[in-house]
Amino acid sequence: MNIIEISNTPIGSYAPDFELPGIDKEVHHLSRYLEKFRSVCVVSLCSQCTYTEMYIDRLKNIQAEFADRGFTLIGLNGSSSEDNSRDNLEQMKIFADRHQLNFPYIWDSTQDVTRSFGVIATPTAFLIDHHGIVRYKGQIDNHPQAASAQGGDYLRNAIACLFQGQEIQPTETEQIGTVFRWQTT
Repeated sequence: MNIIEISNTPIGSYAPDFELPGIDKEVHHLSRYLEKFRSVCVVSLCSQCTYTEMYIDRLKNIQAEFADRGFTLIGLNGSSSEDNSRDNLEQMKIFADRHQLNFPYIWDSTQDVTRSFGVIATPTAFLIDHHGIVRYKGQIDNHPQAASAQGGDYLRNAIACLFQGQEIQPTETEQIGTVFRWQTT
């Protein structure tokens, strides 16, 4: 049995910086995004995750809703590709094209950044302010099966509160979704 050590980036601490390749063949740096945007949300995704499929349109809507206020969402795929060929840059590009993503989609082949954030399920959102501090982490909302259902729109509310200078409540929700696949070697 392999034991995977996962770090945890607590609310109020600095988000782990990264330098990772994207499907656009560019290298993406969190620090550079923080220079350009008032807020960044890194969301752990997996191209084969049922929950990612359920949430992808909601994530695109959140990006569109807040982009003009200085917000960007970044999809982070660090899922293990050992047992499935759908988790690599080429397959991520196909996924992004099929869903017409309106935000960057980056690849964490070593899983170091994913581990540093403390991902245990996909999708999980990490809302970061312009200083690089994690202000919210957890669920996008509490109604994954029904996009139009009433309920807690945690990520959308956290972004709105951050931009209005209001306290974010809750600051953290349980990570639910597909259990994250770690590399075993």
